[in-house]
Amino acid sequence: MIVKYFELKKEIKKNINFYLLYGSNIGLIEETINNIFKPVLSKNLYYHDEKEILANENEFKEGILSKSFFDKDKLIIINRASDKILDIIREIIDKKTEDLKVILKSEILEKKSKLRTFFEKNTFTIATPFYEDNHQTLSFLAQNFLKEKKVKISSQNINFVIEKSKGSRINLKNELEKIAIYSLKKKSINLDEIIKLTNLAENYNISELIDQCLAGNKKKTVQILNDNNPSSEDNILIVKNFLFKLKRLKKLKEDLEINKNTEMILSSYKPTIFWKDKEIIKQQLKVWTLKKIKNQIKEINELENQIKKNSQISNLTVNNFILSSLNATNN
Repeated sequence: MIVKYFELKKEIKKNINFYLLYGSNIGLIEETINNIFKPVLSKNLYYHDEKEILANENEFKEGILSKSFFDKDKLIIINRASDKILDIIREIIDKKTEDLKVILKSEILEKKSKLRTFFEKNTFTIATPFYEDNHQTLSFLAQNFLKEKKVKISSQNINFVIEKSKGSRINLKNELEKIAIYSLKKKSINLDEIIKLTNLAENYNISELIDQCLAGNKKKTVQILNDNNPSSEDNILIVKNFLFKLKRLKKLKEDLEINKNTEMILSSYKPTIFWKDKEIIKQQLKVWTLKKIKNQIKEINELENQIKKNSQISNLTVNNFILSSLNATNN
């Protein structure tokens, strides 16, 4: 049956175990899983990609249906689902696996999709479309976020931030996060300050800068740095995100020393690595040694301590760290 995304919280309490979340609004899909499903089913999470399941179908089904695999309140998330996986899902449903919930994620599914039709027509499955946000939904998101953070911004300025985000919920949240960091020093923020804070979003995503750097892509990294003039709030986010990605890289490297299967390591990592990010992470794993990662984590911890003492840390200091990380991948 078809259920709207804001009704899912009510539906999850019922005896429905199979969900299809599809559409172009990936940010809202992730938000829904994190806010609705994971708090209820956080103990036993398993992540799979459809391609991996199809390549190891018997192994996947055995794992799903074996008693040892069946802990209570299990949540399985399958990325990039398409019509190809429908027969496997039907087989699992036929086994009446009551203690299992399965979420299939997909971007675009046409009306003629067999998978979509199956989930829409049956009363024991739920299909939820996630359409692109409009100005109204993004405005609601921004107002709630700013209210929670106790940040005062005029409606006109909220509209400006929404426009700068180009309709992306993920971009909007990044910009609002920068504003929230900046507002710790001030009670209210004017338009000139917002313009300075959001100048980065026009040219690149902070995550892209870090990923390109960690992958050793010197040309792209230097180009991003040259094309932008980040604010002190941007620098704080860059350092925090850099540390997060380095720690993830360290854990992946340690896991690979035990199990050499890169695909398996990436698929089982928590929090989930989005399928679009897997290729660049594989590249990062090739150019970094565990020793270099540990050294770089020490350096960025020192940089973070500097920021805590002085939030107006210079672009030069952050840029030098990024370039030193880039050099570490090429030595």
